[in-house]
Formats: sequence, C-alpha cells, structure tokens
Amino acid sequence: MKIVTVIDLEAENRPEVMMKTLFNESTIDGGRTRMGTVAIPPGSRIPIEGTGAHDQDEYGLVLKGSILTMSGGKEHRVSSGQATFIPRGEEHWAYNDGQEECEIVWVLVNR
Repeated sequence: MKIVTVIDLEAENRPEVMMKTLFNESTIDGGRTRMGTVAIPPGSRIPIEGTGAHDQDEYGLVLKGSILTMSGGKEHRVSSGQATFIPRGEEHWAYNDGQEECEIVWVLVNR
C-alpha cells in the first residue's frame, strides 16, 4: 500500500487553481492511472480559455462546492456528492461560477 498526504504534496504550476497529483504511472509500478485533486476558486476556469481533452478516460468526484461544466457539447451543473465520467478525447471545460471553492478528486485511466 502507498499512502500520500495531500497537504504534503507540492501543487503543480497551474494558473488560478491548485492541482496536485496523488499517484501516477511513475509512482505506481505498472500503473495505468493518474489520480489527483484540484481546488477551483470562485471565478476560475479550467482551461483558462477554450477546451481540454485527454488521451485517458476521466472520472471526477466533487467533494465541495459546485461547478459549471461543458462536456460533449452540453453544459452541466455538478455539485458536491456527484461523480462524473468524461470519455477519452471528449472536449470539456469547468468554471466555478459559485461563491465557494470547488474541490474535486479526479482520476485519468488509460484503456
């Protein structure tokens, strides 16, 4: 078993949000996933402009707050306690239009 403490990890250099990778292919021998957290302050957007897409399937779990997202050409509201799945290659973005920080746990899985 490997255990990491989120507060001890250094955040990635990403404007406006605090992104931390908990596990990835280099920390888990033979791993096919990346797992991390992101804290999105009110008024922040990922990516800052346009859309993003991954070569992996993306799973997310909103722990706190809510987020306005676009995935597959449709907008969605995702709130605390809800989980998401975005298939690999699907363009998406997320915008915190709320009054509190939105905290998400995400997992990218290679097929």
